[in-house]
Amino acid sequence: MSFLAQSLARVKPSATIAVTNKARELKAAGRDVIGLGAGEPDFDTPDNIKEAAIKAIRDGKTKYTAVDGIPELKTAIVDKFKRENGLVYKPAEITVGTGGKQVLYNALMATLNPGDEVLIPAPYWVSYPDMVLLAGGTPTFVEATIETNFKLTAEALEKAITPRTKWFIFNSPSNPSGAAYTRDELKALTDVLARHPHVWIMTDDMYEHLVYDDFVFTTPAQIDPSLMSRTLTVNGVSKAYCMTGWRIGYAGGPAELIKAIATIQSQSTSNPSSISQYAALEALTGPQHFIAENNKVFKERRDLVVSMLNQAKGIHCPTPEGAFYVYPSCAGLIGKKTAAGKVIASDDDFVTELLEQEGVAVVQGSAFGLGPNFRISYATATKDLEEACIRIQRFASSLS
Repeated sequence: MSFLAQSLARVKPSATIAVTNKARELKAAGRDVIGLGAGEPDFDTPDNIKEAAIKAIRDGKTKYTAVDGIPELKTAIVDKFKRENGLVYKPAEITVGTGGKQVLYNALMATLNPGDEVLIPAPYWVSYPDMVLLAGGTPTFVEATIETNFKLTAEALEKAITPRTKWFIFNSPSNPSGAAYTRDELKALTDVLARHPHVWIMTDDMYEHLVYDDFVFTTPAQIDPSLMSRTLTVNGVSKAYCMTGWRIGYAGGPAELIKAIATIQSQSTSNPSSISQYAALEALTGPQHFIAENNKVFKERRDLVVSMLNQAKGIHCPTPEGAFYVYPSCAGLIGKKTAAGKVIASDDDFVTELLEQEGVAVVQGSAFGLGPNFRISYATATKDLEEACIRIQRFASSLS
């Protein structure tokens, strides 16, 4: 009999991490591999943020802190929410965790009971369903298809809510699709949520600052302030500030929920790294100009990848509004054969054969709950992206 917990059988390892690790292994074995699986900027953390961390070390700020964040960082987060989102929180309504992932996980652990449903639009970030399962809840899915540019409609949301729905997880701009909701599109969803007071809203705004073409970001509680009392607005410094490894996420929400999150955190990791917190403080209060500079590069890469993929036989790639992902359909290649006679029966087969034949590592759509698609992260060197797209075109043309 296994000594492992039964709950472990309900969850899978992260598919995006698995693809990245596979690409690393093949590279280490001497294969020419271009990895497009990792969801992190290839830009370095800005120097002023690094210097703030070094100063914190030199100043001896290396002890335990308050479980859910130093007061200075909480104040900076309060100011950020007010300045950028028009959301007014008190420090007691702010939590800081070891990455956005921990904040989301803590909230689910603090609130879910057996039988509680968590409504998740598909395609979804790979970790949402598994975190719900680990917390003892039931993930339920509602598809946002390529026909609606991977955005959930009000009608689909209304139909998916049940008396058991406890949370609705909302992610815009989206990982994996890059889709971002306009104010009007979001208002249609918040109007539905306003009619269902038993549903709480968990909004993952991690890609807030990574938007293109004059797109204006909004978040649900900003659209409908009446939802503030049941919304957890989650964000972090990983993506916009190029700080994935520093592991700082944060959220604003009702004080009772924030206190419960702190209780969970106190018995798991305790406080996030003190050094990372001081770095995050500088990120939120220091110069912001580099975000627009990085976005200019990301937009150029997005346009390159979308153009080149849409020239690949059997592939259709919508243009996303944000993040640094595209989520093309490979439906036109399903049923075709490789030169060796292998049938491409699914997006899993597509990504496996693409890696095997052309050395390009992407993530299968099945990992995100909607296929036949695949995710590419264009947060990598432009020359590598161009070469990867040439290889994808070549692979697609080789199928018969």
